[in-house]
Amino acid sequence: MIPFLDLKKINKPYETAFREKLELVLNNGWYILGQEVENFEEAFAQYCNSKYCIGVGNGFDALVLIFKGYIELGKLKKGDEVIVPANTYIASILAILQADLVPVLVEPRLETYNINPDLIEEKITSKTKAILAVHLYGQLAEMEKINEIAAKHNLIVVQDCAQSHGIINNKQLTINNLKSASAYSFYPGKNLGCLGDGGAISTNDAELAKVLLSLRNYGSEKKYHNEFIGVNSRLDELQAGFLNLKLPNLDADNEKRRNIAKRYLTEIRNDKIELPFWDFSNNHVFHLFVIRTQNREKLQEYLAQHNIQTVIHYPIPPHKQKAFSEWNDLSFPITEKIHKEVLSLPISPVLMEQEVDFIIEILNQY
Repeated sequence: MIPFLDLKKINKPYETAFREKLELVLNNGWYILGQEVENFEEAFAQYCNSKYCIGVGNGFDALVLIFKGYIELGKLKKGDEVIVPANTYIASILAILQADLVPVLVEPRLETYNINPDLIEEKITSKTKAILAVHLYGQLAEMEKINEIAAKHNLIVVQDCAQSHGIINNKQLTINNLKSASAYSFYPGKNLGCLGDGGAISTNDAELAKVLLSLRNYGSEKKYHNEFIGVNSRLDELQAGFLNLKLPNLDADNEKRRNIAKRYLTEIRNDKIELPFWDFSNNHVFHLFVIRTQNREKLQEYLAQHNIQTVIHYPIPPHKQKAFSEWNDLSFPITEKIHKEVLSLPISPVLMEQEVDFIIEILNQY
């Protein structure tokens, strides 16, 4: 069986170093917000070309805390509207709601699966105060257009980078090279994943960073002095240690993903399969390689019969979820088409050349 994602194999080269890191943390006797977190925050901020990095409990908390931070600063208030892609993982929308803000859904481009900037302005009202740009599957959203719209309407831009660690655009500028904030997840299956939950926020905004450092720790900058109504969401010291070991290899791992994607895009030749759009620049890190097909279940079953594991990201669009019953009658045809047809192929830094050969061969025979 070719697994969709072999996490054990991905982490195998680090096993000795992981054990040494565990021993180090044990011996230090400092398990929360210690040196490993500080080291990671400094290294990841530098990697993202941002001034500040705040380690938090997970990627969802990272998004929620960004919005709550802007509320504390008076730049957002409860009930404000936030533009968000209709085609996204539900966490993007839940984070907006968790911060007592109102999500406004906008259709994606079918080619890129990311939000269509040409449709944003028609959804902007007097209550719209922010745009949440999601770099879905690892592909950079159209940030130049999004930032132009945001500047025109004086909107905050928040970036959901849960699937896009290490992405840069054609101008070789990191996505954090803006006075906004970006949320990252280090869930084990991410391009940069730890061995449990973990997340971070990167920003160049000193005011926001200061508030976030308190919000993640019960709203307290100084112990027992609580300036804000905060939460407990801190990047674990041990997970930070693991991330410190893996971060130096992120670019090389992303390049391996791109090389596999190039092979898929140039060698899969089957009229029944719609391949993703990519211009072969560094604007994609291929957290997922997502194809589309009319009869997804049939193709998935066919691949399983040939011992190729695939995953559907995601079978039900957010507006059709039971949790959002008030949205169930809304129509987002492009989003619905995507969720009905997508299928994710295996792609990872440890996928072998002969496995890629086999996947291509089997897909071409379908």
